[in-house]
Amino acid sequence: MKGVAKLARGEGNVGLLDVPEPEVIPGHVLVEVKAAGVCGTDLHIYHDEYPTVPPVILGHEAAGVVAEVGEGVVTCRPGERVTVETYFYTCGRCSFCREGFPNMCPDRKSIGSGVHGAFARYVLVPEHNIHPLPPDVDELAGALSEPLACCVHALEMTRVEPGDAVVVSGPGAIGLLMAQVVKAAGARVVVLGTNSDQARLEMARALGADQALNVQAVDAKGAIDELTGGLGADVVFECAGVGASAQSCLALVRRRGRYAQVGLFGKPVQWDLEQVCLKELQVSGSFAHVPSAWRKALNLLASGQVQTRPLVSHVLPITEWQQAFDIFERRDGLKTVLTPV
Repeated sequence: MKGVAKLARGEGNVGLLDVPEPEVIPGHVLVEVKAAGVCGTDLHIYHDEYPTVPPVILGHEAAGVVAEVGEGVVTCRPGERVTVETYFYTCGRCSFCREGFPNMCPDRKSIGSGVHGAFARYVLVPEHNIHPLPPDVDELAGALSEPLACCVHALEMTRVEPGDAVVVSGPGAIGLLMAQVVKAAGARVVVLGTNSDQARLEMARALGADQALNVQAVDAKGAIDELTGGLGADVVFECAGVGASAQSCLALVRRRGRYAQVGLFGKPVQWDLEQVCLKELQVSGSFAHVPSAWRKALNLLASGQVQTRPLVSHVLPITEWQQAFDIFERRDGLKTVLTPV
């Protein structure tokens, strides 16, 4: 089968790779991929800013149909529509695994970076990483279950209370999912973007954001002060992975507020760390997802409190992966999904 793979370390070095179809093994499930989302991490891998073990097929946001189950698998059956968690291997013994944080396991191997991923016809995953898709969620929407779980985990790491004023900086797919998750928690949400984000800001409004502001056209701090009586945002979620966005979030959060870093920068950025002390901020970061976040994410999808399908703007075959990556780099549309050939 053909897959989009990181062929060697270094800038670029991504292309189509022919590999045998994976063979199912005990305790594992072979999933026929129907849709796989292009993530910022895939672009970081392209630019050699994220660790991989090449040659390795990329792609970790996936939905599809169970093709075959290995010996001992009892929780799913062939033909079932599913989405998948990304961890192919965690040790299960370290303190992080034992405490429910497999994302922190030092021996973790994930599909799409440590082992072959979902930019191909089939992907092999452990049984415990399989989740049935809600009946009304198609595979295109289901492919965004993984980034949704990441946003839910970010919320788990940062206290958000009903009525809080929350800023989400960066109206990409992660930011728009984060805004919906925060709304579901009962908060007021302001989404921030720039001149190039007009369509994304309109989408934010359509998905329930209380305000969606172009920071290059309006005074964001003035708007947040007006919303909060001059206090500032209770919580800020930095979802753009851009240094200027991080600095803006520091200025917008209130004293004794909460700052959450969700976006990945791919490189060191300048950040006024002294503001953490002067404002007595609670700072949290989140990486990937944990099992509890998946349960909540799929409940949000099933209930309709979060919509992922409107975020899918482009659907391309994996043979057009370069176009998909270029679309991401140009920030066209919102979410590009690849389908196997």
